Amino acid sequence: MLMDKRSFMSLGPHGFHRIAYYQWGNAHARKVAVCVHGLTRTGRDFDAIATALTDDDYRVACPDLPGRGESHWLASHADYAPPVYMADMAALMARMGAEQVDWIGTSLGGMVGMMLAAQPNTPIRRLVLNDVGPFISKVALARIAEYVGADPQFPDLKALEAYLREVHAPFGPLTDEQWAHLAEHSVRHDETGALRLHYDPGIGAAYREGFSEDVEFWAVWDAVSCPVLVLRGAQSDILLKETADEMLTRGPTTEIVEFPDLGHAPMLMDRAQIRVVRDWLAADE
Repeated sequence: MLMDKRSFMSLGPHGFHRIAYYQWGNAHARKVAVCVHGLTRTGRDFDAIATALTDDDYRVACPDLPGRGESHWLASHADYAPPVYMADMAALMARMGAEQVDWIGTSLGGMVGMMLAAQPNTPIRRLVLNDVGPFISKVALARIAEYVGADPQFPDLKALEAYLREVHAPFGPLTDEQWAHLAEHSVRHDETGALRLHYDPGIGAAYREGFSEDVEFWAVWDAVSCPVLVLRGAQSDILLKETADEMLTRGPTTEIVEFPDLGHAPMLMDRAQIRVVRDWLAADE
């Protein structure tokens, strides 16, 4: 299945910015899925699951959030925040002509999906939260702050891949081919031609200021009304087991699937992980 790279202009607090996205599947497919990546990642993380979903008659959009991948960097680092991401994703759904979508969000992408799903008249039909919930400890946030916004320079793509393998070791036992795919779509060339990570270091501004408290938004979770599938890495420090357990006791109708031997977050490249998502999305058809 061929992928079509597209873009549109979205309006933020300080002007317009371009959002790039990758569309998979038949343009006239009756079902639409939106897959949104984590904090420092890009829409190309979802190539495997997007390809699989096209077999289920989906049209799939995998955007690069602003400041990542092929999307514009924002003039103000303060704009790297959920209100802007939500507006961008609402514009994406409108661009696709979709009044109803299934949302698959990893980490930050899941948080944005949760916030959109909590809105009145939400277009989100079913929500997949990949290793994220309505509580994140300040300890986990401190770990993220150690690498997010870093701007290392690499002599070659192999060195960049080695960096990703170290920083994202919690992704679990990915194959060499999968790590190479992540590296290929995580690189940019700066003005000198040097290899750097494919995001604006400014996305880490909020993390550099530090977090004195845990972050929680249970009120948002309680406002979600669509069915939710929660995926959790058994060793995750972002979605704690206690948080996942509490998610089952309140808020929307929820199912949780835990994957052993990995942390934050399942990359949805593995056939077994992809099958869990496909089966759950198809359960009510």
